[in-house]
Amino acid sequence: MIKKIKKYWEASSKKYQEKSTISTSYAHYGPYAPHEDKLKLLGNIKNKKILEIGCGGGQCSIAFAKRGAVCKGLDICVEQIKYAKELAKKEKVNVDFSTKNIQNLEGIKSNSYDIVFSAFALQYIPNLKKCFKEVNRVLKKNGLFVFSFDHPFYSSLDPKTSKLVLNYNKLKICSQETIRPDGSKIEFIAYTHKISETYKCLVDNNFIVEEIIEPFDEKIEKGWTKNFWKKVYPLKLVRLIGPTIIFKSKKK
Repeated sequence: MIKKIKKYWEASSKKYQEKSTISTSYAHYGPYAPHEDKLKLLGNIKNKKILEIGCGGGQCSIAFAKRGAVCKGLDICVEQIKYAKELAKKEKVNVDFSTKNIQNLEGIKSNSYDIVFSAFALQYIPNLKKCFKEVNRVLKKNGLFVFSFDHPFYSSLDPKTSKLVLNYNKLKICSQETIRPDGSKIEFIAYTHKISETYKCLVDNNFIVEEIIEPFDEKIEKGWTKNFWKKVYPLKLVRLIGPTIIFKSKKK
């Protein structure tokens, strides 16, 4: 499945970045969620070492670097990392971007990071337990692990009808075929992680869960009401259930 996920993002990265226009002025968490400058989950990050897993186009790491953090960004997609490097150069900041399967952080020194961060990426990870174990290993004692992904309740609903279409008790993998601009088909795969599953994976891997946040701010990101995104996140539905969930945890 990881190979299929990588294949999708290698083919879709350019178009995704064009549609998303994600800001580098602040670190984002996801659709209709306030950004880090408002939520302040990470605290003062100046001179802190931050590892971003599933960094995509690198916008969050770049925003952290602008605030004085020492950042490293990892993503499985070569095209995303290529974009991230070019964007960092354009924004005139230094971020160490590299390609890596974030389920295995082999090669990264243990107890070396103050913060591990991930924004809307862990839904592409089938094995949270394995990933969280590695995150705990590379974090310093009392280091923060803050991440967000699709709210599993939102993922259970049809964005067109707002009706329940998936059984929350049996949620796991979501797969659908999408049409590329050239007419060819490619499979999109994501994993839906239940809230209880995520909480247990954190606790089982030596984390203290400090906050679980289900934010919604209709005014924070006007871009979500435009073009492609308004079909995925229609206001009628997001006003009922915010599409983003955030976990803040600390290594014991």
